[in-house]
Amino acid sequence: MLDVHVSDALPSVGERRIAVRVTADALRHVRAGHPWVFRDSIVSTSHDGSVGDLAVIFDGDRTFAAIGLYDPESPIAVRILHAGKPATVDRGFWAAKIEHAATIRRPLIDAEPGDRPAYRLINGENDELPGCVVDRYDDTLVVKLYSPVWFAHLADLVGALAEVTAARSVVLRMARTVAAGETFGLDDGDVIAGSIPDGPVLFTEGGLTFEADVRGGQKTGHFLDQRANRRRIGRLAAGRDVLDVFAATGGFSVHAAAGGATSVHSVDVSAPTLEVAARNMALNADRPEVASCMHTTEVGDAFDVMVSLARSGASYDIVVVDPPSFAQRQSSVDVAVRAYTRLTHLALRLIRPGGILMQASCSSRVPADLFFATVLDAADAAGRELRQIARTGHDIDHPVSFPEGAYLKAGFWRAL
Repeated sequence: MLDVHVSDALPSVGERRIAVRVTADALRHVRAGHPWVFRDSIVSTSHDGSVGDLAVIFDGDRTFAAIGLYDPESPIAVRILHAGKPATVDRGFWAAKIEHAATIRRPLIDAEPGDRPAYRLINGENDELPGCVVDRYDDTLVVKLYSPVWFAHLADLVGALAEVTAARSVVLRMARTVAAGETFGLDDGDVIAGSIPDGPVLFTEGGLTFEADVRGGQKTGHFLDQRANRRRIGRLAAGRDVLDVFAATGGFSVHAAAGGATSVHSVDVSAPTLEVAARNMALNADRPEVASCMHTTEVGDAFDVMVSLARSGASYDIVVVDPPSFAQRQSSVDVAVRAYTRLTHLALRLIRPGGILMQASCSSRVPADLFFATVLDAADAAGRELRQIARTGHDIDHPVSFPEGAYLKAGFWRAL
């Protein structure tokens, strides 16, 4: 059994419970499957609870409605784990959740060539473990926490993960808001079960090899959610010149090269990140297609680099635009729409007639209809017709069970 290193460091939740009464609207949403109860929806509590307590929600007749994790200091006061009939929250409870999530992902795992797959095992609220994400890279699990409610349950959760997955190591990552608070002596990037060697973890995606810095890299070490879109770019890239802006660790770039691209130019604002992209390309240099592809990198702001490339007369057959979220809060949606508009204009200045634009959004606050309309309106304003090839969303390891859980959307268009 995998040795879990966090038991002594963390508080034990024991049987700490708090009874919570909520408004009728909140109760209706919980019973409909929404995973959050906001603080201003709480009518009363049985006592002053602590972060990580098990919050038992009752209806007006004192009938059990749901159980979740309590945080009196957060706008999201209760993160729902289970609704319906009463349930006992113990290691068996966590194991059942993990086993169910693994079953959903089995088709993806079985279809993945290579023996070191990477995928999202737990997608937070969408897998009924709200505020907790678990990504798997080969035999290493990365647990990322978005709420401190999990510290009181972390030892049991990690034990259940080890039991269900037979992973050899578990790394803890924390969102910035969690890392800035009370962490009981744990740091972002700590190995909390088993051990991992120095250096990155290698994994495969579509038969290609990549590295993931699971302790210090962005997110959990790699952007797993764009897997299917990267593979689509690989299928479209043969004989083409490709521009990959916001390239990060080179996922799209490597797939394009492996798909037979003549050249790939990777752009990102982070020099260390582009160094990873170059290493990922080198990891696949034994493939003739990758070896023959001319790969170049450029450090710089994507907007500025695209302007410079257009002024220099550069042009490409495929332009990949996969930016970070521009709308971290609802008030930023207008800013995000303007950014998407400008990116579309810049990309179309660089795409040869008949070439392909792939543009994505990863902000849940920008609905898919608004995003796609923004891209098409920008193309109209630029005097270019975009003929749709495909619109894509979440792969099966990033399931969506409530409206706020839907964030990823991407379009593939031929630019005439």
